[in-house]
Amino acid sequence: MVGSMEHEPFYTSGTYAVPEMGVYGGWVVHENSFAVGQVFFNEQKNIALLFSGECFVDRETRADLRRKGHELGEAAGSWLVHLYEEQGDRFFEKLNGLFSGLLIDKRRNRAFLFNDRYGLERIYFCETKDATYFASEAKALLRILPELRAFDEEGVAQFLTYGCTLERRTLFRGIQLLPGASVWSFEGGKCQKKKYFCPETWQTQPTLSVESFESEFQETFKRILPRYFESGSKIGISLTGGLDTRMIMACRRKAAEQPVCYTFSGENGQTLDDRLAARVAKVCGLDHRLLRLGTDFFSDFTSHVDRTVYATDGCFGVLGAHEIYLNRQARQLAPVRLTGNYGSEILRGVSTFKPLGLSPNLFNPDFMRSLTSSTRLVAGGNEHPVTSAAFREVPWNLFGSLAAGRSQVTFRTPYLDNKIVALAYQAPGTLRASPLPAVNLVKDNATSLYNIPTDMGEMGKTRGLAYPLRRFYSKATFKLDYLNNEQFPRWLSPLDSVFTRVTSSLKIVGLHKCLQYRRWLRREQADYLKDVVSNARTQQAPFWNRGFLEKMANDHVEGRHNYVSEINAVLTLEAVERLLLRGARSGEEELNRLDAPVIHPFFAEVV
Repeated sequence: MVGSMEHEPFYTSGTYAVPEMGVYGGWVVHENSFAVGQVFFNEQKNIALLFSGECFVDRETRADLRRKGHELGEAAGSWLVHLYEEQGDRFFEKLNGLFSGLLIDKRRNRAFLFNDRYGLERIYFCETKDATYFASEAKALLRILPELRAFDEEGVAQFLTYGCTLERRTLFRGIQLLPGASVWSFEGGKCQKKKYFCPETWQTQPTLSVESFESEFQETFKRILPRYFESGSKIGISLTGGLDTRMIMACRRKAAEQPVCYTFSGENGQTLDDRLAARVAKVCGLDHRLLRLGTDFFSDFTSHVDRTVYATDGCFGVLGAHEIYLNRQARQLAPVRLTGNYGSEILRGVSTFKPLGLSPNLFNPDFMRSLTSSTRLVAGGNEHPVTSAAFREVPWNLFGSLAAGRSQVTFRTPYLDNKIVALAYQAPGTLRASPLPAVNLVKDNATSLYNIPTDMGEMGKTRGLAYPLRRFYSKATFKLDYLNNEQFPRWLSPLDSVFTRVTSSLKIVGLHKCLQYRRWLRREQADYLKDVVSNARTQQAPFWNRGFLEKMANDHVEGRHNYVSEINAVLTLEAVERLLLRGARSGEEELNRLDAPVIHPFFAEVV
């Protein structure tokens, strides 16, 4: 199992077992990361901790630990063990961050399996009559349990409807996901399943007034942000032209070692992100780099797709092939990546979580019936928007990008901090979708950054009539760029070439987005696309209308229709079947040829 997750030279690994308790575990972690140096013990070595991810303690807990002689500079897991000794079963609700772990308490003859509140540090599990198997990656379970090497039809139906699986489902038969905020205790061959937190705890807080919320938001953000800059390794800020990284830069404290800033970009040209991020970094006196897609990304595109699918257990596919490639470059600058990810979802209710709307012609008629019966709303109409964002959209819909990125770098965002998410529930209705709290925070803490507009036209020196015009222009060009690069309507496909020429001449194409998969699959990767969809293994898959696949590829390449979403679905599931299902059966040779970076640091079996 460990071998299936260890594919980068900067990974370290190990195993640990307590046979008398029937507990067997192992881990794979990045060197010099928060969880390096496992296993973590107390002084008596009767408590052991295997840990994945990072944990950020609040100011009160930090002060309490130091009063009792525990320095946070020691091995991270060591002070977590001390915290468990002091808090007992309340230990889990004290944790803050994205993490999972296995805690073995020999004193109580009990083991605890736990994860973060959102379930973002995933734990895949399978329960048999003899044991509970769990791992940070599904591939570790597929390697040792042959009966799991098949698609889960309901999971595939969800994936083809929403672009991800929902709740506990995965793509694999018999493998489920541990729900967020779980703590499962194993004792005497029995498993007790509990949750240490539920969103209703935050949802029942009183709503604040506009003035109180803005004041509390600024105080909380400035108080929690410094913990995300604490690191024994160099920090890189993944800087964009948006509000969320701007808030980080506005409230960043100067430190002895300055972080490096970088922006992911395309093969050439400059987007608004590129230009605005460079201006922001310059004002802050920080180095800024553009990390680009090189010619090798396109010449070795097939391997990048396979590597992405394998590393993410199929949660990210063809349209995410750039993620590992760019994050590898980021690691060369700094092994820790601080981002503004999820700020817009948590604080402003921005959502991309919706049905994909794939062509019904794509599916085998028998599977189409299963697909139709599986479709449902991803959240109830009365669900709180922060609950929907933090506990559904982020861990389900946005997990693939996170999984690919953190195979290379340690991923950090302040916008999933317990304090920030809890406070987001208290926002008054008028501010739940408003950029005003973010804009005012930047204005009040860094006027020089407030004077630089964002990619959506917020802030900047321009006032009067020019301000709403700039906002309209930014939103309109973003929508046009999105249509050109991703979701160009099929009914407009005959006018595609005209649309592209016009938007290019107006310098709209590439203004916001550097990723042009629709064009790449039509041109540079056309042969790859045709090879995969014409492959007999793909055509024989039970999900597809075999007669439509070749037509789909030809129509997309010839510009008659835009099938980028359908192509992503077909090619991703083909790679899942080849690499993770048949690949598990064929041993390590095919997987090792990918040189695939694999994430998440532990597996275990509890008998």
